[in-house]
Amino acid sequence: MSTVSRTPEDPAAAPTRSWPVLVVVVCAQMLIWLDTSILNVAVTTLADPVEGLGASPGELEWVASAYTLVVAGTLFAGGALADRFGPRNTLLAGLALIGVASGAGAFVDSPAWLIVARAFMGAGSGLLMPATLTVIVQSTPEEKRTRAIAIWSSSSGLGVAIGPVAGGALLSHFWWGSVFLVNVPIVALCLLAVVAVVPDLGGSRRRVLDLRGLALSVLGLGGVVYGIIELGGGSTWYGPHVLLPLLLGGVVLGVFVAGQRRSRAPSLDLRLFRQPGFTAGSVVLLIAFMALAGHLFYAAFYLQGPRGLSPADAGTVMIAAAVGIVLGSQASPALSRLLSARWTVASGVLATAATYVAYAWLDGRTPLWVVAALLWIQGFGMGLVGTPVTAVMMRGVPPQLAGAGAAVNSVTRQVGGTLGVAMAGSILSAVYRDRMADAELPGTAQGLSPAAEEQARTSAEAARSLADSLRLPELATTADRAFLDAMYAATLAVAALALLGCVVAVVGLRTRGAPESPEHARPLDAAGKGNAR
Repeated sequence: MSTVSRTPEDPAAAPTRSWPVLVVVVCAQMLIWLDTSILNVAVTTLADPVEGLGASPGELEWVASAYTLVVAGTLFAGGALADRFGPRNTLLAGLALIGVASGAGAFVDSPAWLIVARAFMGAGSGLLMPATLTVIVQSTPEEKRTRAIAIWSSSSGLGVAIGPVAGGALLSHFWWGSVFLVNVPIVALCLLAVVAVVPDLGGSRRRVLDLRGLALSVLGLGGVVYGIIELGGGSTWYGPHVLLPLLLGGVVLGVFVAGQRRSRAPSLDLRLFRQPGFTAGSVVLLIAFMALAGHLFYAAFYLQGPRGLSPADAGTVMIAAAVGIVLGSQASPALSRLLSARWTVASGVLATAATYVAYAWLDGRTPLWVVAALLWIQGFGMGLVGTPVTAVMMRGVPPQLAGAGAAVNSVTRQVGGTLGVAMAGSILSAVYRDRMADAELPGTAQGLSPAAEEQARTSAEAARSLADSLRLPELATTADRAFLDAMYAATLAVAALALLGCVVAVVGLRTRGAPESPEHARPLDAAGKGNAR
């Protein structure tokens, strides 16, 4: 049975300068994480009617959610376009879209237009994310690919670390639009570098574009992610805002998958999932990012709530997680050679699970160095997960399907993160309300209105704000106690999820040896089956 070979016509056969290409691609990929993390610092300013746009909490939620929704919906399309037109051209298109949308978003005069601009930024990121990984897979020699993927994975940590610091500095000296306008010169430099350094990896064997499949993937993923976002915003799971988009999105995705099975030129080649390493790696990534995103969600509220830190100070503490991601990503190739990818990934997920459990013992007096240490271990564990899993997933993918494989890798990360925030948010909200339902709130005797009392029983942030305005520190203490109980429930659920990911890694990632060893690869043959050598 013949394997898919790298002929001179294949993209991967083209001579490239791999390290300059890698630097450019990592800078482009880091832009996505920088743009996401820098927004978190600007949320308070955007809500200010004088210094910002006077955005309501619901509008602020959609400033972030519109980006996530469109990114998730366009990732499969980005992978297909990378395979059809070449990853270099898709990368250029994604960067240009991000640059134009960022420049426009910096000068809008209403939250609604900012939401539109963020949606277009998300579309650019949806093109960019799979294209960057495709460039690495097609331009890097097999023996250097795992190291290149490790550096690519580090871009998330670098972006998360730089974002809060850069955002705080910009907002200290300029208006709110500067956090978006800063993307424009970065994009311009990346565009020039891509044109100068990244080769045309399109090759001559370009896929036919499946427009019907792409439309179905965008609608289906968009519907599912919209429902998840609504669930994470506090809606009940059986409410129409949640259930209807979830059901419709699921049905559309079912139609999409059924069509892909029969299509001669599928947008998502389902033969990729016949490789156990690809399927297991996708599940591990989904679970790991779901757990991490859920954890970081309540960790941010913990630092700014019971610990009383400002958003900038909380962001500074959470840089520890970003540093851990960078270091873990760099250490993962050596550990994979020593332990195998399977046990490296399992140990990384297990380390994160242990730190999630540790959060059940934190309170408002826990030293910050303890929190920073836990965040660092979480980041390091995730660094041990992302690189080996991506290497295992992509090693058996033929060059002409690299975009499709990269899209699946990106989708699992994005959807997993969205699911994690929704899960953690739902648990936090439910347990907090339960604890506050029967609590005797300080201030009722002083005339706390029913509306204010309901706000305090619904939201810890609202309770603390009321406590400050009414000078009732006991109300803030009651809210903090209820929040900590909610956080304990959420962190134990996240830990259980991470342990499930560890089991999947041990059972599913049975590949032995170092990820970069080509003799262990099982590339797809002409029929789409893994060919054992």
